[in-house]
Amino acid sequence: QVRLGESGGGLVQPGGSLTLSCTASGEIIRVYTMGWYRQAPGKQRELVASIPSGGSTNYADSVKGRFFVSRDSASATVELQMNSLKPEDTAVYYCSADIETYISGSAVDRYWGQGTQVTVSS
Repeated sequence: QVRLGESGGGLVQPGGSLTLSCTASGEIIRVYTMGWYRQAPGKQRELVASIPSGGSTNYADSVKGRFFVSRDSASATVELQMNSLKPEDTAVYYCSADIETYISGSAVDRYWGQGTQVTVSS
């Protein structure tokens, strides 16, 4: 079994900052790309940022220059530093990780966190 545990959501005023954290645990052989998605009410889930095990990061245009994704491969943790938050950033944020496990053979499956609410409002 693999679990992605998220933390760090909450209520923040416009212009404020929040940091989300997510740690993968379980019978993991290797963690490949980790990332963050978000889903606002009435909208589809969208990619916010992703970071591969090696290589450059990827950001949605709407968050470039404001959000920063990082990871600690040793602990299988990914963080999302969110700055200059706007009301339109309000959404449920989901952590994702592409993981090879001891029970999957050579297959790599995508796992999801439970989601954490981020609300930007005055």
